[in-house]
Amino acid sequence: MRTYANRSTALAGLLLLASLASGCSSIGVKDDAKANSGAANADAKGNNSIKLRVMWWGSQARHDATLKILDLYTKKNPNITFETEYSGYDGYLDKLTTEAAARNAPDIIQMDAPWLADWNGRSQLADLSSGINTKDVDTNLLETGKYKGKLTAVPLGNNAWGMIYDKSALEKLGVSGPKDGWTWDDYFKILEELKAKMGKGQYPAKDGTNDGTMYSAYQLSKGKGWPITQDGKFNYDRDTWLEWTKKFADLRKKGVVPPPDVQLADKDLDPTQDMLLNNQLIFKGLHAAQVSAYDSLKPNSIGVTAVPRGVQPGGWLKATFYFSVNQDSKYKEESKKFIDWFINDPEVGEIAGTTRGVPIANKIVSQLQPKFNVGDKLTVEMINKTAVASQTFNPGAPGWSDFGKDEKDIKERLMFEKITPEQSYDELAKAGKKYEK
Repeated sequence: MRTYANRSTALAGLLLLASLASGCSSIGVKDDAKANSGAANADAKGNNSIKLRVMWWGSQARHDATLKILDLYTKKNPNITFETEYSGYDGYLDKLTTEAAARNAPDIIQMDAPWLADWNGRSQLADLSSGINTKDVDTNLLETGKYKGKLTAVPLGNNAWGMIYDKSALEKLGVSGPKDGWTWDDYFKILEELKAKMGKGQYPAKDGTNDGTMYSAYQLSKGKGWPITQDGKFNYDRDTWLEWTKKFADLRKKGVVPPPDVQLADKDLDPTQDMLLNNQLIFKGLHAAQVSAYDSLKPNSIGVTAVPRGVQPGGWLKATFYFSVNQDSKYKEESKKFIDWFINDPEVGEIAGTTRGVPIANKIVSQLQPKFNVGDKLTVEMINKTAVASQTFNPGAPGWSDFGKDEKDIKERLMFEKITPEQSYDELAKAGKKYEK
């Protein structure tokens, strides 16, 4: 991680000299007539015509940029067209898993890090070690997409786990924003200070009880490691979990965080249901790759910061997500050519900007740097603030992908006070035993 951190820090310095992101909104899906993965179209373009299926999730800005990029590729390669499937993060994996089970997954798939272990374990991802130019990509970032020495997932952007906040709201309430190096004690103190000044139906932050990513940051900051280790061991620290959940139980009673039914209706980047966009929330845990989308929907109001720290830092650096190629695809070579072009072509860089995080190719970053808008600069700022002191990213353990469903049920019942914090821990531990090998 050190090389990556140094690179991010250096980037921030360059940006300052130049006046310096599966888990998004639910957007409609555009589905052409279904075909088997990558089936050729024997249409007016001739027998050499190829249709590649590509699937991704994201914000509207990411969707728009991706569609423009696909159109550009077809203009440059008239024999290649695309069948597109895109949506918000919610429901994406369920749909992808269903298609994969029917051996009808897309040729090119946007993948999230926690899924890679299981997909690689089932030999569902093609080897991308050759045919894609990755010489201009940070080696540590590239390693996160390898399985048993083979590249099966190409990173699409630099990313970090941090927090955003509504700086305009803080200014109106007369509360200072977070300082670099702030602690969890600072965070909870600010939340209570804010609530005393906010109106009905407004909250400083969400209830962290059911936020597994933010709890991971909290446990890491306590020096207790990841709740689920990379080798597949249940590692929720009981004392830390009880401390976390009892703190939020107290904040719920005080009205500092939303009631469970209100919180569960919140949807990131949905203009009608995102609580921060609708002035109901000030702080929110977020990946850097999503920051520019928030800035576009709430211009000149977004601030960024690293996750609060304890005895150790809480946040981490990672790839935003990846492009992988379906092992069953009939068009692996054509898919690899597209991915190579996607990460290295200057025109793609201009169109995509930071909609998938800070681009992974150094030359593209240098090209875009003078043109970065406010959202782009905020993306880089969050990565840089996190890079100062960060944890080593854990992409997830093989065989644990379904544990999230157990977690969700247990934590939501705890939020609604159907069970106690102690009972929730016992249930999480029991559920974890089903996945340990």
